[in-house]
Amino acid sequence: MTTSVFNLGTDHLTVAKAMAIAKGEIRPVLDDRARAAVNKSRELAEQLANGDEPVYGVNTGFGPLCTTIIDRKDTIELQYNLLKSHSVGVGDPVPDLGVKLMLITKIHALAQGNSGIRLETLERMLWHLNEEVLPVVPCKGSVGASGDLAPLAHLSLPLIGLGRVRYHGEIRPAEDVLKQFELEPMKLGPKEGLGLINGTQFIVAYSVLFADKFAKLLDLADVIGALSLEGLQGSARPFKQRLHALRPYKGNIKTAARLTALLNGSDILKSHEDCDRVQDPYSFRCMPAVHGASRNALDHIVQMLEIELNSVTDNPVLFDDGDSISGGNFHGQPMALPMDYAALAAAELGSISERRSFLLLEGKYGLPAMLINNAGVNSGFMIPQYTAAALVTENKTRCFPASADSIPTGMGQEDHVSMGSISARKAWEVVGNVEHILSIELLYAAQALEFRRPRRSSEILENIHAFIRQHVSYVENDRVFSEDMEILHGLISDGKLAGFIAEQVNKLGIDW
Repeated sequence: MTTSVFNLGTDHLTVAKAMAIAKGEIRPVLDDRARAAVNKSRELAEQLANGDEPVYGVNTGFGPLCTTIIDRKDTIELQYNLLKSHSVGVGDPVPDLGVKLMLITKIHALAQGNSGIRLETLERMLWHLNEEVLPVVPCKGSVGASGDLAPLAHLSLPLIGLGRVRYHGEIRPAEDVLKQFELEPMKLGPKEGLGLINGTQFIVAYSVLFADKFAKLLDLADVIGALSLEGLQGSARPFKQRLHALRPYKGNIKTAARLTALLNGSDILKSHEDCDRVQDPYSFRCMPAVHGASRNALDHIVQMLEIELNSVTDNPVLFDDGDSISGGNFHGQPMALPMDYAALAAAELGSISERRSFLLLEGKYGLPAMLINNAGVNSGFMIPQYTAAALVTENKTRCFPASADSIPTGMGQEDHVSMGSISARKAWEVVGNVEHILSIELLYAAQALEFRRPRRSSEILENIHAFIRQHVSYVENDRVFSEDMEILHGLISDGKLAGFIAEQVNKLGIDW
């Protein structure tokens, strides 16, 4: 249920606010300031269309056809043809949440009053968002320069009664759904088609989805890593604040502090303070460095993303003084580089998690081989690690930077493209795999902790372990582990585990 509003085009959009709008927790509106700015920009677009001076995309062709002058009587047809000819995407549809984010960010950019869009067009786009009549947008086909042309063309087709929409879970022709609501297709004016398809909203949508999920997984990785450390009887000394103050990366310090807080009061830790182990393997000892580096990466990604979220990224851009500039604000490079970096940051979180799972299987430090007492007749937890290993390698293949490549398009007019759409989409795929990798480590950590009884871990880790045991029981003999993995993955993906941890943090007064 919505409790507040967001003024599209005038308020500052963040990752959290974009997700809240997409989930229906904040209501998006067009306030008087945005409406005035849009109307003023629209007047300018009409003046340019009726003038004699060539203005790109208003009375000229597009891309390599930019020198072709379009007769005034054909300027409207030009906009329709643009949406139709650029709707060439392939692949699976963008998830509904991603389509909502594309609509939100597109309206927010156009409502700033530099694009010549009509107010009626924005209101229809807002209707699609609020009524959840969501355009079907194929996920492949953008090269991330001249904007996300193909995805945004598909996003805009229903405005003119073309393309398909998903409504109440059913994919239908857009024209049929518009008739159901007694709505007519929009009549586009000069420059509107170009304004609709120029922009980085596909890149931005996937980047927001990534940033939201990755932030949550970073928090869970610290918790799951702490549980694994207790299962292996690892040391908390590498997490001391005085050590990380000598190398004061923000993410490293935060991770070390969290691990320290999670392990505070553990009887398991105290029980082996005087053991003869000098140090733990890197995947335990270096959690602050590795998890922390991924946190530092996310901070930078979000910094860049929030600039993009609040930018005007179509072309040409119109100004209040009557000037119009055909530039390159649509080029996806500013987000292509960070999102390639994002895939690497996420992949590393999965890589170190898989290593911890592997170490829990070795049968060292009082743990049975394969984390099961009767190994041999039972394979125990041997094979879930294979799945984690496969996902880690799959992630490695997605870490090639798409932005390192460029294939000229548009007869060479668009001679350097960002491929940022691929950067963002593969980062989203990587973080989805990491969610599964962490769920496997959680399965292992919960089992390993059972072999430390009767000793107890810290209060918060014991409470988290008890929560896990409400859903997945201790394993005595082989069973269908995929069912346990699915349950734990569900607890992570639907936010229930994170919600429980947040409750415990508040209840116990832990500095988080």
